Amino acid sequence: MKKKNTLRKLIAVTTIALLILGSLAGCGSEPADTENPTEIASISPTAVSNASFRTLDEIKESGKVVIGVFSDKAPFGYVDENGEYQGYDVYFAERIAQDLGVAVEYVSTDPASRVEYVATGKVDIILANFTVTEERAQQVDFALPYMKVMLGVVSPDDALITSVEELNGKTLIVVKGTTAETFFEKNYPDVELQKYDEYADAYNALLDGRGDAFSTDNTEVLAWALSNPGFTVGIDALGNADTIAPAVQKGNTTLLDWLNGEIEALGGENFFHADYEATLAPVYGEAADPDSLVVEGGIVE
Repeated sequence: MKKKNTLRKLIAVTTIALLILGSLAGCGSEPADTENPTEIASISPTAVSNASFRTLDEIKESGKVVIGVFSDKAPFGYVDENGEYQGYDVYFAERIAQDLGVAVEYVSTDPASRVEYVATGKVDIILANFTVTEERAQQVDFALPYMKVMLGVVSPDDALITSVEELNGKTLIVVKGTTAETFFEKNYPDVELQKYDEYADAYNALLDGRGDAFSTDNTEVLAWALSNPGFTVGIDALGNADTIAPAVQKGNTTLLDWLNGEIEALGGENFFHADYEATLAPVYGEAADPDSLVVEGGIVE
């Protein structure tokens, strides 16, 4: 019942404002107690200056669009038991490829690598649950949004965290390069952060008791808690509200303009509500309101 009540709280969150965040964390493979290089600063200026993007015509001529997605962040981007990419972002990616008239090649990314992958031309588009921030917009070009989100905190039922103040003296698990990491570093520097590169590793750390709680997008932790008895999202709406949008390499105006036109056109057929019904409704259940998450036509209401 508590999990359902938590989900209903999320449904009530509808006021959206762009969250201006600090720098995002860089790469590494183990939990870290020290401050990491930022996501933006970790990109070599030489690598960025030498990178070239593929224009819309070049993508069409090649017969393939390369899209970066998560492989371990269900229900938004993950690999299923058959080795196939699935999720809310992947559903959108498939439609992009279809409307471009090309095949899609997926590149698995972790949170801290998203800016690098698109800024250096490793992918044409990033669709990895990518939150719009002022700092990221200095390195990539964001298209119109297709989802809205806030932060949440999940913890064990027998030691439930229901306020940020309860994290004092405890260990909070975060994933490097996420808005959760930046939010807590900027606003709650006394909270001890245990950082991981991958979402799967972060959730395993919570399951194993290596941390007291885990913070990331509320949409994700709510879905995870519904599938993992013994855990509840005690904080379901933290910080300001954000928007999620695709991103392309800086200056790739032909691809950016096409994406914006695509998102506007898809809004006319309520595409992202159909995406929700196919990928998120089975997780959130009948109590959830898709309008609390979905953005149609790039218009945030």
